[in-house]
Amino acid sequence: MNKLITVFSFQSINLCVSLKSMALPVTNLKLPWLPLFFFFLLFNFVLSELCHPDDKKVLLKIKKAFNDPYVLSSWHLETDCCEWYCIECDRASHRVISLTIVSSELSGQIPPEIGDLLFLETLMLHKLSNLTGPIQPGMAKLHHLKFFWINWTNISGLVPDFLSNLTNLTHLSLSFNNLTGTIPSSLAKLPNLGALQLDRNKLTGQIPNSFGYLPGDQAPSLYLSHNQLSGKIPPSLSRLNFTVIDLSQNKLEGNASMIFGENRTIQIIDL
Repeated sequence: MNKLITVFSFQSINLCVSLKSMALPVTNLKLPWLPLFFFFLLFNFVLSELCHPDDKKVLLKIKKAFNDPYVLSSWHLETDCCEWYCIECDRASHRVISLTIVSSELSGQIPPEIGDLLFLETLMLHKLSNLTGPIQPGMAKLHHLKFFWINWTNISGLVPDFLSNLTNLTHLSLSFNNLTGTIPSSLAKLPNLGALQLDRNKLTGQIPNSFGYLPGDQAPSLYLSHNQLSGKIPPSLSRLNFTVIDLSQNKLEGNASMIFGENRTIQIIDL
């Protein structure tokens, strides 16, 4: 039986070495082709890697910022970042379009480098109890973002006003955090927003009257429960046919009957 050293497969080269066919003892075997082989191996990797080099540099900076070698253990310089855990790339452009990190022990603040993933469409940081600090200003550059989920963390600070400039957003979820301050009225300018979830924070002040003027054709979902909101429920909310509206566990006043108007298809109301 022939004993094979190994079989190497390339896109354009196949290399198989049989000791018996070479009629040489293993101890005296010289492999002058090894440097050439490793050259072809490196050349083959460079040709086959899909990940955009700019995105790869950013992701490695994000890994370093989190300082956890285990959760992001697949993130290596020698491998294609489009194959990394938590990452999805666009099939045509090969730019990183999705970063989703769920239920991990990552700690520290949100890396500002996330804002340099300029083609990102989905960002999910979910159930990261050791994630702290504010929502980074650099995220204002994520103009392709459609799904923005940072929830069940310990991030704090204000709901940033720059979110209203991310005009492709369809879902904005910042639930179950420690966010404080008032709700920016400018969020009502988001033309494609279908769901806004700011529940389970420490938000104060009034519900912006502008929320009754959310643009778009779809019936929005609005979650503002379990905060410290006060004042009257804006009458402007009667203008919209919400799919879900949850204002419970706040300090709101006034008559909410206008939300129950005729020809409504609201599925859930919780006051």
